Parts: sequence; structure tokens; C-alpha cells
Amino acid sequence: MATKDTTDTDPDCLIKVDKYTIFPSKAWEHIQVKSKYEYIKPDERLDPSTPVKPDSVRVVCISDTHSKVEMKDPEMIPHGDILLHAGDFTMKGEPNAVNTFNKFLGQLPHKHKIVIAGNHDISFDDFIMSKTSLDPMLGSMQKYRDQMKSLGVKCVRDLMTNCIYLEDAMVSLYGINIYGSPWQPTYASGRWGFNLCRGEPLLQKWKHIPTNTDILITHGPPVGYGDEAKGGNHVGCVELLNVVQKLVKPKYHVFGHIHEGYGMSTDGCTTFINAATCTTRYRPVNPAIVFDFPLPNGHTKDEDPIMHPKVPMDLTSAGRYKDMSAVGSRLKLD
Repeated sequence: MATKDTTDTDPDCLIKVDKYTIFPSKAWEHIQVKSKYEYIKPDERLDPSTPVKPDSVRVVCISDTHSKVEMKDPEMIPHGDILLHAGDFTMKGEPNAVNTFNKFLGQLPHKHKIVIAGNHDISFDDFIMSKTSLDPMLGSMQKYRDQMKSLGVKCVRDLMTNCIYLEDAMVSLYGINIYGSPWQPTYASGRWGFNLCRGEPLLQKWKHIPTNTDILITHGPPVGYGDEAKGGNHVGCVELLNVVQKLVKPKYHVFGHIHEGYGMSTDGCTTFINAATCTTRYRPVNPAIVFDFPLPNGHTKDEDPIMHPKVPMDLTSAGRYKDMSAVGSRLKLD
């Protein structure tokens, strides 16, 4: 199986901000008329105990573990060639918690572990960490600095020694292109990490996703697929879905963030996986979701990872507002 041969997202693509972008449930009502949706039942998923074929790569997906799996037996996570974690591996991104998570990763047998951050992993967000103080509910900035000092690092990313950490970047494993991005729509007054307003700020991030991406990892879901919160409201990103379906068309899209959206679905082209491990009560009971990816022609499992250049951080502060009530008037809707 050959991967797609285009490498860059078309900067002149016609995707624009959806007119219902700040009303994702309304947007999904219109999108689903032309978009196929099929839920993949648990008994239709790949059994993790199924032997891996020589010409396939076993991928294991987890997300939103929130410092809970470190207290469990590492054997709870199925074996495989690649482990993907779609963010929120901590509760508040405290360096000590990051260090504990990294040690847990070191106990896992997977040859490659790919991790992105989520909104709870606030210490990975340079914009938040550049502030002099944190939102009171997140604790003291000095506490974060003291923990980093005691661990001998100036940046929490330096603690991630047992994985490949992706932040708007791509890695190629066995000829399979995996792109990871932590952004998601702002909520809770923007106090959390990697929050951007719906519409143009997020669209600009998604336009960085290369069109030769085979497996996309984002923390937040696209609208309509694994994004139903309590009450049945859709809270996923409209622009993310449009970029995924109209431009990138990855084979798999792995995410988390919305714990109650755990599961698998497909639009006939992309398989969407909400791999949230924890429930809404932060109980780590949702099983890891696995799939086998055919080994691309000309590649072997003996190859070393190939890291691709990280995209420019062009939106460190743009699109981050203190109050979501102001968003609607600031968006230019097409």
C-alpha cells in the first residue's frame, strides 16, 4: 500500500469558515446531509489479541488518561508496534505528573510511542507558561517552576524521553505519515491549554496538516464524529472536519477530549477514533482501540523514524479571547 504522494496542504484551498462554526450542532445538521456516518460497534473492532500479520503494523490508540493509567498494570494496554496517545495524559500538566507519565511510557513494550498534548496538559502550552500567573483553579505558576527546577529541566517537553512528542508536526514510521496537533475550540474562558476560537484561528492550524497524512492525531474531535457531549450536543470543530474530509482524507483520525464520545465511526474514507480512556468521572475503563495499518510497499519495521520540520507557531496568542461571548462578532463568516 503506497501512501499519498502529495506533501503540502494547498494554501489556496477553497475551505472557508463555515457560517455555523460557532453552532456545531447546527453545522452538523447541514453537513450530515451530504456526509456519510456509520458507527462501528465494539464487536466489529479489531480484537487486540488477534495476531499481527507480517505485512501489517499494529497501532494502539489511547487518550485522556489523566494520570490514572500509571496506577494500573502496564499490561492493560494491548501490545503493538505503535502506541498513539491523543492528549490529556495529566490533569493540570504539572511537571511531576508529566515525569510519572513518561516513566510509565518507558514500561510499555511498543517500539514507537507517539504523544500529543491536550487542554489539560497546560505546561506544554508556551502561551500559558509565558504568563506571570495562572488561573487560580490551575494552581501556582511558581509550583510549576519549582517542579521543573527539581527535575532539572527548563521545559516540560524535555521530560518526554520515552516517546515522540508531536506538536503541529509529522513523523514517518515504516513509511506511514503521522501528524499530531493539540488544538481545540476554546471553552471555560480559555484557561486551558491549546485553546483557540472557532473559525479562522483553528482553520489556520488545520491548514498546516499535510495532505499526505495517513494517520491524523488531534486532541479535539471533528464535528459529528465522536463529539457528542452530555445532552447530545455536538461540540467538535467544524473546520477540522472540513479539512479532514475535503483536503487531507487520512486513513485514520485519532482524538479524544470528549470522554462520552469514546468509540469508532467512519465516513467511508476516514475511520474516526475517539480513544478517550477515562469516562466523564475520570475512571480509566475504556479499552484501548487498535487497528492494523498495511505496511507500505518498500518499507520494513526495521526503519528508524523520520521527523519532519515543525510548522511555524503562527498563532501563539491570536484567536485567544477571555470570553467566548465575543467570538461571534469577531469571526468573518463565509
